[in-house]
Amino acid sequence: MTREQRHLSVVAHRDGTRTVGVYQADDPDSCAHSLHLTGAEAGSLIDALKPSHHSASLLYTTDLGLVAERIEVSATSRWNGRLLGDTRMRTETGASIVAVLRRAEAIPSPAPDFRLAGGDTLIVIGTREGVDAAAAILGRE
Repeated sequence: MTREQRHLSVVAHRDGTRTVGVYQADDPDSCAHSLHLTGAEAGSLIDALKPSHHSASLLYTTDLGLVAERIEVSATSRWNGRLLGDTRMRTETGASIVAVLRRAEAIPSPAPDFRLAGGDTLIVIGTREGVDAAAAILGRE
């Protein structure tokens, strides 16, 4: 919500595009305007909005050719109840699972013996191709 009480939304699509929604002031459930941005357009907007005084110690993954995404493990996934190492994620894709979000808890740097559960959200970082391959592995039923 903006200072002017306008609701905004940004949907990040797996193909790198973004959809920005601006909602009606009198009905925050009704989208007044929607913009579909290409990856390059989204990057330009991010550059325009990102403060120029950011910390030199922060890494922006796009500057490095990397992407970071959230990938959910469904309750019906073959990985529900299995060990993270069983996915062979890093070996097969080169992508790394840097954290798992489970309910209100974040588990950083999960080890190969970490047991996945349906509803877990994995934070995966890697190349676009690697993250897409990780999503394909995790999506296998």
